[in-house]
Amino acid sequence: MVGILWAVVAVLVVLWLLGFVVLHVSSALIHILLVIAVVVLIYNLVVGARGRRTL
Repeated sequence: MVGILWAVVAVLVVLWLLGFVVLHVSSALIHILLVIAVVVLIYNLVVGARGRRTL
């Protein structure tokens, strides 16, 4: 599951960079993709930290 989340983050960042540099997609879409990538990254960090805790 963690690998899938990192893949989603990577794909969204690549799409954001493509839209920003090459495709000139509207700025709203670019920022939405970036925000989604950051949210998934933060979620992954929180869930991963919770999973590493031991009693």
